[in-house]
Amino acid sequence: MHFALHQNSLKTSIPMLVKTSGNRSSVDNERPEGELPLELRGTRIGAMVPKRWAKRAVTRNAIKRQIYSVSEHAAQFFQEAGYVVRLRRTFDRATFISASSKQLTAAVHCELVLLFNVLRTNA
Repeated sequence: MHFALHQNSLKTSIPMLVKTSGNRSSVDNERPEGELPLELRGTRIGAMVPKRWAKRAVTRNAIKRQIYSVSEHAAQFFQEAGYVVRLRRTFDRATFISASSKQLTAAVHCELVLLFNVLRTNA
C-alpha cells in the first residue's frame, strides 16, 4: 500500500478568539470551551505527497487530484473530523513512466478506493 490515512478529531480545545478593536483586545467568551467556530466545523480532507516519494511536480499534482476526487465520492462515510491522506512510498518510475499514464491513474485510484473502504467498514 502506497498511502496512509490519518484521522484527527476536530473537537479539541483551542484558545478562544481574540477580538481587537483599535488599541483594545478582548476575549470572545460566547463560544463554549472546546467547540469549534462554524467555519471550522465539518469534514476536512488534506493530501500530502512529499517530494521524497514523487520527484516531479506533475506526478504530485496528479496524485493529489486523485485523492480529492476519490474522497468526494467517499465523503458520505467520513465522520466530522480532519483527514490527511499521505503518500508513504514511491511508485516505480520504470513501471509508471508518465504522471498521466492510465496505469498510474488506475493504480492510485484502486489504492485510494481500498483505503477509503476502511472508513466504510468502520462507519
